[in-house]
Amino acid sequence: MQEDNEFDFQQALQDIQAGKPLLGKEGFLTPLIKKLTEAALVAELDTHLGQEIAANRRNGKSTKTIKSLNGNFELRTPRDRDGTFSPQLVKKHQTTLNDEIEQKIIALYGLGMSYKDISSHIEEMYGIEVSSGTLSAVTDKIIHTVKEWQARPLEALYPIVWLDAINYKIRENGKVASKAVYTILGVNLEGRKEVLGLYLSEHEGANFWLQVLTDLTNRGVKDILIACVDGLKGFPEAIEALFPNTEIQLCIVHQIRNSLKYVGSKNQKEFMADLKRIYKARNKELAAEELNILDGKWSDKYPIVIRSWRNNWERLSQYFKYPEDIRRIIYTTNTIEAVHRQFRKLTKTKGAFPNQDSLLKLLYMGIQNASKKWTMPILNWSLTLSQLAIFFEGRLDKELKL
Repeated sequence: MQEDNEFDFQQALQDIQAGKPLLGKEGFLTPLIKKLTEAALVAELDTHLGQEIAANRRNGKSTKTIKSLNGNFELRTPRDRDGTFSPQLVKKHQTTLNDEIEQKIIALYGLGMSYKDISSHIEEMYGIEVSSGTLSAVTDKIIHTVKEWQARPLEALYPIVWLDAINYKIRENGKVASKAVYTILGVNLEGRKEVLGLYLSEHEGANFWLQVLTDLTNRGVKDILIACVDGLKGFPEAIEALFPNTEIQLCIVHQIRNSLKYVGSKNQKEFMADLKRIYKARNKELAAEELNILDGKWSDKYPIVIRSWRNNWERLSQYFKYPEDIRRIIYTTNTIEAVHRQFRKLTKTKGAFPNQDSLLKLLYMGIQNASKKWTMPILNWSLTLSQLAIFFEGRLDKELKL
């Protein structure tokens, strides 16, 4: 009669001939993997006992269920009497033979799959039933990485940063609250895009933005040349306190979208054509003339819209003084949309998030997905940087070693 822990090669041969799978839940190699693993653990213990100075010896075996890519099995791990043996092949609290399953779970989570779909996928692939609680515990491992990412050091100078917000619902104290996630995307001196941070808040204002900008300074940022924003409340006051020399460019695209909300549908096409003559003008002077024409034509019908353009004009029109290579980068916050598209892709099937961490870990995966495409510098970046060095005289000298 064959011992329980002995691998039956004759049976394995019959299984091959019968077409039984090699790996997986019903895989016939699982007993061999079990035997080899247990033999390796015994060898580990023998090595450990041989290194012990004080008298120590074997003390039976403990049993636990191991879930692996090659099927599940009961693993018997040898113990020592003094309890000093700590196996390395399969650690004390380890219940999977390798971390591939966890990596697969995180990868599927990063594609926006629900826990239910991930569980079905893992069971189909590996024959392992994974509960929502286990999946949450696995994906929660991302949180530590997120916290490290949020606190990582930044570069001293970013020529351009974009700031924009996207809203989500989060459960807090039994209630669902709407919170904005503010994304800060920067371009470094090499012309490569980098998300500097994610910040959650129910209310924006000078105090909130002061905290955000203080975080950037604490992480090493000393200067920002141009900040492209979507009319964020309190931001100009906050940035003037910490980065007084930063130029603010309001997003033209957001200004247009907000304007059209107050324009009647029958007039929108004509109104849009008039707006285009403003933001497509060759210079600020011609743009100001077109704004006067817009004012004279539409102010009686849409005074709120015209007033908004007048009040924001100085910060809307900053980009006119720059060459085309700089203009196309800064006149809109659309650059940040690549990140937000990834966010929407991952969260479109989600309702309210149970907490902030559950949202942040998913958004972090979205950032990783978006950044995979940022392999090259911004188009014509060398020329753009040299132009910025002229417009912001002296502020790039140290970093560029001029």
